[in-house]
Amino acid sequence: MIADGVEDEEKWLAAGIAGLQQNAFYMHRALDSNNLRDALKYSAQMLSELRTSRLSPHKYYELYMRAFDELRKLEMFFKEETRRGCSIVDLYELVQHAGNILPRLYLLCTVGSVYIKSKEAPAKDVLKDLVEMCRGIQHPVRGLFLRSYLAQVSRDKLPDIGSEYEGDADTVVDAVEFVLQNFTEMNKLWVRMQHQGPAREKEKREKERSELRDLVGKNLHVLSQIEGIDLDMYKETVLPRVLEQVVNCKDEIAQYYLMDCIIQVFPDEYHLQTLDVLLGAFPQLQPTVDIKTVLSRLMERLSNYAASSADVLPEFLQVEAFSKLNNAIGKVIEAQPDMPILGVITLYSSLLTFTLHVHPDRLDYADQVLGACVKKLSGKEKLEDKKATKQIVALLSAPLDKYNDIVTALKLSNYPRVMEYLDSETNKVMATVIIQSIMKNKTRISTADRVEALFELIKGLIKDLDDAFHDEVDEDDFKEEQNSVARLIQLLHSDDPEEMFKIICTVRKHILGGGPKRLPFTVPPLVFSSLKLVRQLQGQEENPFGEEESTTPKKIFQVLNQTVETLSNIPAPELALQLFLQCAEAANDCDLEPVAYEFFTQAYILYEEDISDSRAQVTAIHLIIGTLQRMHVFGVENRDTLTHKATGYSAKLLKKPDQCRAVYACSHLFWVDDQDNVKDGERVLLCLKRALRIANAAQQMSNAARGSAGSVTLFVEILNKYLYFFEKGNPQITVAAIQSLIELITTEMHSDSSTPDPAADAFFASTLRYMEFQKQKGGAIGEKYEPIKV
Repeated sequence: MIADGVEDEEKWLAAGIAGLQQNAFYMHRALDSNNLRDALKYSAQMLSELRTSRLSPHKYYELYMRAFDELRKLEMFFKEETRRGCSIVDLYELVQHAGNILPRLYLLCTVGSVYIKSKEAPAKDVLKDLVEMCRGIQHPVRGLFLRSYLAQVSRDKLPDIGSEYEGDADTVVDAVEFVLQNFTEMNKLWVRMQHQGPAREKEKREKERSELRDLVGKNLHVLSQIEGIDLDMYKETVLPRVLEQVVNCKDEIAQYYLMDCIIQVFPDEYHLQTLDVLLGAFPQLQPTVDIKTVLSRLMERLSNYAASSADVLPEFLQVEAFSKLNNAIGKVIEAQPDMPILGVITLYSSLLTFTLHVHPDRLDYADQVLGACVKKLSGKEKLEDKKATKQIVALLSAPLDKYNDIVTALKLSNYPRVMEYLDSETNKVMATVIIQSIMKNKTRISTADRVEALFELIKGLIKDLDDAFHDEVDEDDFKEEQNSVARLIQLLHSDDPEEMFKIICTVRKHILGGGPKRLPFTVPPLVFSSLKLVRQLQGQEENPFGEEESTTPKKIFQVLNQTVETLSNIPAPELALQLFLQCAEAANDCDLEPVAYEFFTQAYILYEEDISDSRAQVTAIHLIIGTLQRMHVFGVENRDTLTHKATGYSAKLLKKPDQCRAVYACSHLFWVDDQDNVKDGERVLLCLKRALRIANAAQQMSNAARGSAGSVTLFVEILNKYLYFFEKGNPQITVAAIQSLIELITTEMHSDSSTPDPAADAFFASTLRYMEFQKQKGGAIGEKYEPIKV
């Protein structure tokens, strides 16, 4: 059926164009022979094709444009006729004899255009006559196109100020009256289209109407171009008349489009000075009109106007723009109780953007907008509508973008209250936006109160807002989120130790509820921030003023101990062990032996009870040895206990090569350069001999299992340790011991059962070269190396 209708319409259009072209041909022939009577006859017949009711507006437009082009030529002919002495008044009378009203009015408008140009009658009289005569066509489509033609031919002939057609003092009023009258009549015709035809074709009619809307809107554009319209005339005549027509037409499409037109075509300063009148119309519009979009565009235009120059800002204050817009939004929401929450948030988002542009110094205004938004959201569940939540993110991002400073946003009491209505996913998005803003602007947050407020805002990243952790969360996204929280924790700083300690305690309170998946990301930065504060207070055991509440390293270490323990409970033993060792080293620098010993004890307990993976054990034992070697705070007894434990752990590792390397690493625990009391040559030698025995056992096991002795790498590594302690002056490391080890390695390398290992060979060759180099260097070292035969 639809296809048939389209085909029929094409046929009717083709027939209309053919009839128009045929009559246009005869009209041209009459024009060429200066035959006025025939020209009028054929032009009237040509224009009769526009009387059709069978075409859709789109197809009718095609026909109209062809007729329009022909009327241009006819108008030029009429001008020539008047030059040749034909009376324009007679011509104006003559065309009114055309048989049909539609051709008659098109011809009348065409002659009327020439009549005005001839200036034989005041433009206002001719225009008034034409606009009145056009009432003769009441068919919506035909009437709209006729009046559009009238607007087109008259737009450059209005009696405006400075125009060649300007008459007496009131001519601008006449020009405005003409355009307003034409606009009113066109709007009535446009609205009438909605009520013609069966209800089932409503969608089709609405589509057709939207195609024709520019014909009506063009009148408002013409009005905005009239130079004589000043602010007073706009306020007293133009705007009230246009709004009256908009409100009274009670048509959803017309009201939305025309309100948008008013906002777009008239100057911003006029809108500002007539806010009362303009905003007063919004609550009177139909409930189905998309007011939020129109109002948002108005606020956007005013925001841009405010941003264009600082000179215009006093105007906004003078007219109390904020309170007027705020009241208008309240009334619109009240008048439309069924307005979706998205519309409400969009309105407040636009108002907030306006406020931030116009009144950046008035935080109370911004907070008021957020408060109004909270009021509307109250009583509702968390928002599930994706568009609405996206709009809230835009609303909350606006203050961050404007001030580039989260500290300012934290002063807005309603800011966190709006965030509470976001679902957990969007809450995370907003929290990420806040953290990115802080990092981008390097914002300094230096008080515990602000940190508390900030962590309340970003709690979506710090803990699960729902009852259970969602397994569907992407692992990479989760890591990225937690890494951003970790970076944020590192940024929090205060120069005042007391305040910094409060910040640490505040952060700790928030992150400890984060659950086992988050703690490994958030605890380490907190620990290192605390250790930074410890270094700042290093050497300060008690407050010189004797205040009990003062922050001391000991107090911080107590907090650290409890904090790191949470990691061992989740469990993350490897990470907890590393952090305990970091804390032990910091306690060592503060000369707090009992504290350092306690941290080592905790690390050892973790090693014994929770670290079972052999690779993790190897990493852990080397960390323990490395940290213990740097400790200077321990007395003999404590050091011996910890050292004995470390060597015991080393010898119990699963793989022989790992055992060997850990045992020879322990040799450093008995010989520390800058500690004279830790230079036990015998125990160093004991460790190295034990390492040799283990290396030998590893060779034998390899031989038994694979039939080959394996690599000599371990022996070369032990030789390097011998050389290290030999150079350091350990009397137990003798030339004979080094010599025998070199011979052992050489023998192993050349034995039939050894496996070729280029890396081990290169390592050994490099070690021998080093010894040769030391010999040649001379001096005390050269003398020491001289007896060794390489």
